[in-house]
Amino acid sequence: MPKSAMTKNKRDKSGLRSAIGQTLMTSRRAIWGVGVFSAFINLLMLTGPIYMLQVYDRVLVSRSVSTLVAISLLMAFLYFFMGLLDIFRSRVLIRLATWFEKTLGGRTFDVWLKQGLYGKSAERVQPLHDLSSLKQFMSGNALGAFFDIPWIIVYIGVIYMLHFSLGLIATFGAIIIFTIAIYNEIATRKPALEARKMRRIEQNIATQVYRNSETVVAMGMGGHMKGRWSAIGAQAEGDALLSSDRGGNATASTKAFRMFIQSAVLGAGGYLAVLNIITPGMMIAGSIIMGRALAPVQMAVGQWRSFNIARDAYKRLNKFYAVMPENEDTTSLPKPTGKLSIENLFAGPPGAKMAVLQGLNFKLQPGDGLGVIGPSASGKSTLARMLVGVWSPQRGAVRLDGATFDQWDRDELGPHIGYLPQEVELFDGTIGENIGRFNPQASDEQIVRAARRAGVHELILKFPDGYETRIGEGGAVLSGGQTQRIALARAIYGDPVLIIMDEPNANLDTEGDMALTRAIAGLRKEGKVVIVMTHRHSAIVAIDKLLMLRDGKQVAFGKKEDVLEKVLAEQQQTNAASMIREVKK
Repeated sequence: MPKSAMTKNKRDKSGLRSAIGQTLMTSRRAIWGVGVFSAFINLLMLTGPIYMLQVYDRVLVSRSVSTLVAISLLMAFLYFFMGLLDIFRSRVLIRLATWFEKTLGGRTFDVWLKQGLYGKSAERVQPLHDLSSLKQFMSGNALGAFFDIPWIIVYIGVIYMLHFSLGLIATFGAIIIFTIAIYNEIATRKPALEARKMRRIEQNIATQVYRNSETVVAMGMGGHMKGRWSAIGAQAEGDALLSSDRGGNATASTKAFRMFIQSAVLGAGGYLAVLNIITPGMMIAGSIIMGRALAPVQMAVGQWRSFNIARDAYKRLNKFYAVMPENEDTTSLPKPTGKLSIENLFAGPPGAKMAVLQGLNFKLQPGDGLGVIGPSASGKSTLARMLVGVWSPQRGAVRLDGATFDQWDRDELGPHIGYLPQEVELFDGTIGENIGRFNPQASDEQIVRAARRAGVHELILKFPDGYETRIGEGGAVLSGGQTQRIALARAIYGDPVLIIMDEPNANLDTEGDMALTRAIAGLRKEGKVVIVMTHRHSAIVAIDKLLMLRDGKQVAFGKKEDVLEKVLAEQQQTNAASMIREVKK
């Protein structure tokens, strides 16, 4: 293997080429600054022991008040300077964490958005929460403790300078403390992971029950769901309790042992002082330095839970960034006209091994209206997601004006596509903001025009605040039909050339059906391509072409009348065959 390739592999394995690694590398000057601050802070931590040494071995022996005043003033200045450095280090860490979150925030939101394309399972993982966990760890006290840990070697070296025997005791104490820290990592990691996993499941259950509260209450499922939620919570609590107990044991042990080893150094120093091998000042200084040397380890053990959370978040985020890389820059293409072609399309949900759609081929021109019909689970909703480009084909291609969706810039293409999904949900905001797709540049004229084209303008005016009526928590409560009609206005807002509607009249009454028909006819007259997935005949009144799907395969495509005749003939044959079977029985 070439040397350059080996180097690349090493960097990839170490994480330096990961998104987080690259971000941290760009801030290495700030990180080096934190390291320099930590170096001076830890050196100034020796002020106390050295001051004690001078008081005991110089001031008390010479009984010189002037010496005491001089070294006391120096001690005060050094502690003041150390405090300033500690403040600066804390501020640098906080600003570094804020910059880190801001730098990766946009990309992490994109990852979270792409997660949503994989279905509701995306709710099980939260990249945004992981980024917040990393920020909290970076801005907290734990990271400062990890910067201080390497200085244990320096402190123990200073103790060796006082006396070799004291250095041996300090080395033994450091080994024991690190052993407890390793035990803490091994003993708490698995139950902590299980506890966090069960907490996520518990939260998902609570969210699902909340969203489906009407069904749960109406059918008397509240007690059962509460029992399931409680059982998951109890399991999570058990794992969390086990992890906390073990972590608490490690924290208490390190605290007690640190105090013991500090006293042991003091006792050994006292023995050496009695024998006049070292001075009383060295005895006191050695004990203080020993306490300071082990303090960062004790703090790290106490903060180990936050370290584990940050480490897991780091691994998950790097994995997300690797699986869902940043969108590459694409050439800006001309405004699409609506020419749509499906070429030997094999497709299914992201990650699926089996294709839901198999071998679809058809073309549409501006002004065409296509109705997609077929029994349940025939692939209509999958096709809708393919036609708007949120899912990618396994084989074949979906082309808009000759270009596949990955050749378009999504932000440029989005305004030219209208999408009314099967499960409609409006966002927290006003009706006008929802129709205008929350575009800050959306004008009132454009919003009203979209509402008129969707036939929902008069309905909106019936609300007390009209287009300023708020939707969401504390806002207006809309019926399923009202939500669907407003979502239709959102789909046709602006100037989309391709409009996809998945079961657009599932919640509509007669008036809504008529408005939908008029909207489809008007859009087609303007030269737009309109595609409707439906089970109801009323949705294809203004449609001129039909696509019949069955088991994900294209059964028929062509003019509406021709396809309906073929479907009717097949139904008659099926009914006749059923009658023959019944007669034979």
